[in-house]
Amino acid sequence: MSTPPPDITFPAWDPGREIVLDPGSPEPLYFQVSRQLHAAIADGRLPAGARLDNEVDLAASLRLSRPTVRQAIQTLVNQGLLVRRRGVGTQVVRTKVTRPLRLSSLFDDLSGLGGKPESAVLVNRVEDADAKVAELLEAPGLKRVRRLKRIRSTDGEPLALMNNYLPDGVIDPTDEELRERGLYQLLRSAGIRLHAAEQNIGARLATDEDAELLHEEPGAALLTMQRTTYDDSGRVVEYGWHVYRASRYTFNLSLTNGPQ
Repeated sequence: MSTPPPDITFPAWDPGREIVLDPGSPEPLYFQVSRQLHAAIADGRLPAGARLDNEVDLAASLRLSRPTVRQAIQTLVNQGLLVRRRGVGTQVVRTKVTRPLRLSSLFDDLSGLGGKPESAVLVNRVEDADAKVAELLEAPGLKRVRRLKRIRSTDGEPLALMNNYLPDGVIDPTDEELRERGLYQLLRSAGIRLHAAEQNIGARLATDEDAELLHEEPGAALLTMQRTTYDDSGRVVEYGWHVYRASRYTFNLSLTNGPQ
């Protein structure tokens, strides 16, 4: 039987030694601490799993008050970069997946970022379409719809719970295809030209089901997205409503100046 690896404890970068503070700066001391911790996490000097010294020891090594150190740590906890665990202390968690807002699937984006996307298929069936579903798909009189429900993960860690409606007959994917490929890949392989989408982003708290499927606590913050996707003829080919772990996931939106 193999021996589990020991806890990571700052083999290369010690916040107590490496953080440099400037009391004369207009930047608050707690922010100076959180900024430098953030940089160390981002560039890998503090890898996922690394444990911070307790607040008392870290405050002493930095010659700061405990409330100042607590505020610095809480800032990074709120950003999803640190987590407090009973009996373990404060640890670095994996950095968030940052996804650009474009007409692509999460599978495509994770693959492009060098991740290893994985899918668990919970629902893949054709069912009757009620009036609400027909309205979402902008198809009055639609009788049948394909319903998909999947958990998308990367490197074994769940990121999103994904739900989709597609008009019946657009594609007929097997569970294996849904595990191996992204939905947009399957649509394009079927000859469907994706042209545009309307998308809304919001937030809500995790339900008990969300928490169980996404390995979060009930009431944890989740990002939400609803998307209606059109082909080049203007037909709706997919309506999706997804939830993402806010602790592990962000959307990235680039803005440009409009007409002056």
